[in-house]
Amino acid sequence: MKAKELRQRTPEELGEEVKSLLRAQFNLRMQHATQQLAKTSELRKVRRDIARARTVAGEVARAAAKATKA
Repeated sequence: MKAKELRQRTPEELGEEVKSLLRAQFNLRMQHATQQLAKTSELRKVRRDIARARTVAGEVARAAAKATKA
């Protein structure tokens, strides 16, 4: 998912996205450990998607905090 798409979501939706990506990462790690994972590049993609979603969530939180201060 692209950062542009993530920025259009609410903070609650971003939290749900991160949770679902973490679940997907866990499942991929288990598949990798049991030699069932065919595309190991999926691990990298999910890890980067998690980082992207967390970064956008942080940006949204900081923007909200700044808006309430000003």
